[in-house]
Parts: sequence; C-alpha cells; structure tokens
Amino acid sequence: MKAIRFHNYGGPEVLRLDDIPRPVPGPGELLIKVHAATVNPVDWTVRQGHMQQFLPLKLPFVPGWDLSGVVETIGAGVGNDEVIASLPLAHNRNGTYAEYTIVTEGEMAAKPRTLDHLQASTIGVAGLTAWRALFETAQLAAGQKVLIHRAAGGVGTFAVQFAHWKGAYVLGTASTENQEFLRQLGVDQPIDYKKNRFEDVASDVDVVLDTFGGEVQERSWKTLRKGGILVSLVGPPAADQATRHGVRAVFHANSPSAMALAEIAKLIDSAGDCPCAIATGAMHSDRCWRRESYVQANSGVSCCYHRRRSFLKLCKILVTIDNR
Repeated sequence: MKAIRFHNYGGPEVLRLDDIPRPVPGPGELLIKVHAATVNPVDWTVRQGHMQQFLPLKLPFVPGWDLSGVVETIGAGVGNDEVIASLPLAHNRNGTYAEYTIVTEGEMAAKPRTLDHLQASTIGVAGLTAWRALFETAQLAAGQKVLIHRAAGGVGTFAVQFAHWKGAYVLGTASTENQEFLRQLGVDQPIDYKKNRFEDVASDVDVVLDTFGGEVQERSWKTLRKGGILVSLVGPPAADQATRHGVRAVFHANSPSAMALAEIAKLIDSAGDCPCAIATGAMHSDRCWRRESYVQANSGVSCCYHRRRSFLKLCKILVTIDNR
C-alpha cells in the first residue's frame, strides 16, 4: 500500500511517499481503508521533532491521527461500515497518512451520515479535544459563561458550537476579519483581540479554554470568577496562579473516545437549526498521492487540502476556506 512517511525530522520536504506492507489487524483491531485524513498542528509539531523527548518515534514514521474510512477487516472477519476514528498520540502503528491503518473499537465510531468522508475526517482531533475539554474536564453546564481563545481556529470552532448547543454564554477571541464568522458560529460576545484586551471585556467567567498558554494564559486568570476553571490545551497551567486567584487549573491531554465520537456524530446528524461545524484541514485519499499535494498540506497551503470550515445548518453544507 502507499503511505506518506518521514525518515528523519524536519520540514514538509522530509515527507516521502513509500510503498509499505498493508497492516494486519490482531484481536480487537480493525483494518480501515482510509478515505480521508486530516492535517492538524500536532502533525507538523511531531514531524519537526519538537516532541521527541515526550514522544520518541521509531523512524520511518507514518503520521496522521484522525480519519474517515471504511472497515475492511475485523480480525479474521470482513466489514464495510463507514467510520471515523482518532488514534492516540502515542502508538506503535501506522498513522492515517496511508491507504490502510489499524484502529481499535475504542478509537472509532460510525461516520455521521450527513457528511462525506472529507468532512467527517476532520472531527477526530479537533472535535474530540473540544468536546472532552468542555464537557468532561471543565464540566461546562447550561447557563455558565465560557471564554474560548482562538475561537475561529480548528478546536475553537468546534468548542464554540458545542458550548452554544449546551446553553452556555460564549465569549470568543479572534482577529478582526473573523468577528462575523464568530457570530455565525453562535458566539454571544465576540472579542477582537487586535482592538481590545480580552481581560478588559470578559469577567466572571466560569470556564476559560486556553489554546495559547504564555501571556494569554497569564492574562486569563483575572477573567475567571472565584471557583472557576482554566483548561489549558498546551501544557500544565501554573498552579500557584490558580491558587492566588481562587480558581482551578487543569491541563487537558486529549485521548481517543469512541463514546465522545459517537455523541459528536449524533449531534451533527441531528443538527437541524443548530449549526455544527467541521473545522480543520483534510486530505482526500483519491487526490493526495502527489508529492506536491501532501507537502503543501503540511505547509498549511491549500491544495488537495483546505483549511476548511463546513457549516451544517438545516442539513445543508456551506464550505468556506479560511485564509486568516
């Protein structure tokens, strides 16, 4: 089978299209024929070697952590179910930049019937991160206030809509050109970080979803009410700052969840008047086997890959390309 691998760490130019053996599923595993795979920031962070100490890899390595595809075989059996999946960050299998890959039942769920494979492939990393950070880690509830940083990004776009669906009051930060987009997603109070300091606008917040760390995290503490929670997606937040402000602080490290994937898929299929977005980049297997395609995808350049936003509203899909 064909697979995109890197044999050494570096920029997108280290990616190579190789022919490698098709994996064979063992007990409790499924062989998936990949129809589409996403390109997420973690992909190039790992490829550039920034996570070597935390995530040592046996090179050459097939990257990619989420997909949409069809079950080819189940152990010794055969299947044809359409599924979405998200692999754990640390694993010893091929990733999803391949014609076939192995997943376990705990890493997959049925594909939303209202999405094609390209759209559905974007749910895994971004959607799961948003869902689990908000509802499992932060325990966000209806009527609460949540501040979502980088609300027009991949995780943020999912997080905004999940929080809106839950009945929370949503504040979101984004650049000037994305303010109307935030309103379309359901942000109650968009904050233009180019014109305003968010801490001068947001106050008495129950949950902060921190996608930046650093200075943004430092400025976020004062927006929380006493007893509120800051959930960081980039690293362990400062415990001393949390104590000083009388709040809680948690680092959310994402991991696969078949149950959460199924809940997201169910929500998308029943969206109705509640828009659910797909937000990240995707590579379609039928079009990504040219070197220029997958190299550009990993460079963040639109080719067979788009950093795309697909809005499901009244079961209709509108695709726009984000050039922010």
